[in-house]
Amino acid sequence: MGATAVTEHHVIAPRRVSFDWQRTPLHWIPGEPTATHVINVLHLLLPAGERWFVKVFKEALPLVRDPELLQDVKGFMGQEATHSVQHAYVLDHLAEQRLDTTAYTRHVDFLFEKLLGEKPPFGAPVPAREWLRFRLSLIAAIEQFTAVLGDWVLRAEGLDLADSDAVMLDLLRWHGAEEVEHRAVAFDMYQHCGGSGLPRYARRIEGMTITAPVLLWLWVWGASYLIRHDPRLAGRLRYSLREHNRAVDKGLLPGWRELGAAIPRYFRRSYHPSQEGSLRRAVEYLATSPAARAAAGAVGRAAMGQ
Repeated sequence: MGATAVTEHHVIAPRRVSFDWQRTPLHWIPGEPTATHVINVLHLLLPAGERWFVKVFKEALPLVRDPELLQDVKGFMGQEATHSVQHAYVLDHLAEQRLDTTAYTRHVDFLFEKLLGEKPPFGAPVPAREWLRFRLSLIAAIEQFTAVLGDWVLRAEGLDLADSDAVMLDLLRWHGAEEVEHRAVAFDMYQHCGGSGLPRYARRIEGMTITAPVLLWLWVWGASYLIRHDPRLAGRLRYSLREHNRAVDKGLLPGWRELGAAIPRYFRRSYHPSQEGSLRRAVEYLATSPAARAAAGAVGRAAMGQ
């Protein structure tokens, strides 16, 4: 009874899920276009963003000397690649409903592919190793927010009470659960590859200082774009903090305080993302997710057929 409990290493592996979008309406939270489109910004950012995560991690793989971290990183890359593909399918579904997002997503593509590409933009004289460490610090900061959002969507009873589309909820909760599942990998990767001592910590703070305002700007811009171009709204609505906050009060969006509190936690010298969210809750959802269960079943059938 007095022995110290041994915590098993949680294996991170991609789940090859798929979703049927044919019956998902444009306003998948009924009567809530603002909440719908604030969440839909994920689909605008993640296809390019998560492809970029994978590219940067591929660059950094030769630096990884820890076998357990290497296993986690490869699992993380597989999960992020799947997230990117599945969110891209949602963009296709939006386009089929006459909501074209390319005027926005081309700017996101430019951000990740050009400004944050393999080489510093505009010929900036930044050493290759430092440029890699900087981008790893950005990914670690972004993953701080995805872990918080992932844990929120797993707890967001307001989305169920609002009769939200079941397929979209499963996508968001499957993705959110995997974000909680791999919540510490990007941070550990940065710590492993980011040098040592004060410079490593200072660069981590720099990564969050840049990431937080840029994400906020991209999110507000994305929500405004979607609402403005929504064919069902026909220009009758604009994004507003009043409508956003009303959706927060109804439990349809995460609160500003919950999101903002993630920043000072991350700034603590002793911080580690294993403190974020509930791995138990994430694993429990993945055991019941229709898409994740179907993917597991397909893997099992394929294995039996060999």
